[in-house]
Amino acid sequence: MQLSKYIDHTLLKADASKSAIEKLCTEAKEYHFQSVCVNPAYVKMCHQLLKDSDVAVCTVIGFPLGQMTSEAKTFEAVNAILNGADEVDMVLNIAALKDGDYAYVTKEIADIKKALGDHILKVIIETCLLTDDEKVAACKCIMEANADFVKTSTGFSSGGATLEDVELLKKTVGDKCKVKASGGIKTQEDMLKMIALGADRIGTSSGVKLMEKAN
Repeated sequence: MQLSKYIDHTLLKADASKSAIEKLCTEAKEYHFQSVCVNPAYVKMCHQLLKDSDVAVCTVIGFPLGQMTSEAKTFEAVNAILNGADEVDMVLNIAALKDGDYAYVTKEIADIKKALGDHILKVIIETCLLTDDEKVAACKCIMEANADFVKTSTGFSSGGATLEDVELLKKTVGDKCKVKASGGIKTQEDMLKMIALGADRIGTSSGVKLMEKAN
């Protein structure tokens, strides 16, 4: 797969303007990124801007804290698909995971995956808030729920993706689901190292810079 197809070209800032989102989509088409990743309010707009391109529309659900009810997350996910999203990145309930309520965590993910059908579901576990044992437990919930990806980070907490986390997540999930590294990836060197360790997707707001370095 070409390098650009690893990248989810991301803009999730609360003050992101329409013109900034238009620029994001223009860049994504120019560089043939896998997707743009935007907040739900911009999904319909991105779907229109990208409908004749090879770039998917990804959005975030339960973002960035994961503390909405399962019902609210499911509604939000279905609404995003109706508006034209191809992929959904949801934040799991981190507190429930840390409390050891794996049944709740698994059911929430499974319910959303069932509602999405064939659309891709990535589950953000916010690795910077978890112990290694909790990261492994999160991966097991995600695999049991049949989600498509485990994703490291929102980029809005105390830390982003690390090489160690990518390696641990890949070791845990094997071929049963994929790994998305996200948060703080700003150099081509880091991106290539994460891909080498098993990352199938890279979430970054620095996609253009990364691709220019590759040329």
